[in-house]
Amino acid sequence: QKEAICSRLAPVMQLDDNARDGGYLLRSLYFDDYFNSCYDEKDAGILQRNKYRIRIYNYSDQSIKLERKKKFGSYIFKESARLTRDEFYKILDGEYDFLLKSEQSLCREFYYECVSNVMRPRTIVDYERQPWISDAGTVRITFDMDVRAAIGSYDIFDKSLPALPVLEPGKCVME
Repeated sequence: QKEAICSRLAPVMQLDDNARDGGYLLRSLYFDDYFNSCYDEKDAGILQRNKYRIRIYNYSDQSIKLERKKKFGSYIFKESARLTRDEFYKILDGEYDFLLKSEQSLCREFYYECVSNVMRPRTIVDYERQPWISDAGTVRITFDMDVRAAIGSYDIFDKSLPALPVLEPGKCVME
């Protein structure tokens, strides 16, 4: 089905410029509070919720982003703040003070989540993405394949982390 859809997209859309060799790898470290509220709210279909993650591409530290995805009914709003590799490791080590001093408001808000709501790393999710765009990026269709959950560590730069498949073989997610 994916191949059939892509063949129909190709005349009117193109692969995103960042999709070298047809796509890229995404690795996201998701955070949740002491009570796993983010997970439970998503699972329950709560219409107003937040999700925090740190995301990298192709295991590289060239673009490390702290992201917050806000859902309000059917509307989704994403915010991001750049991090350095050193800052990422500070977060893993529970050293949050630098976040409070950041010029980026998302970092300061994440500081309060970590300190007040005991927001901590919970899981790493990896997948291959094939992104199609049109109209200068205003229309975007993505296919996420080989979705898996990494185990054994929260170090997003460790390429050797073992991972367990999340989807049935041959299945992908279209968004």
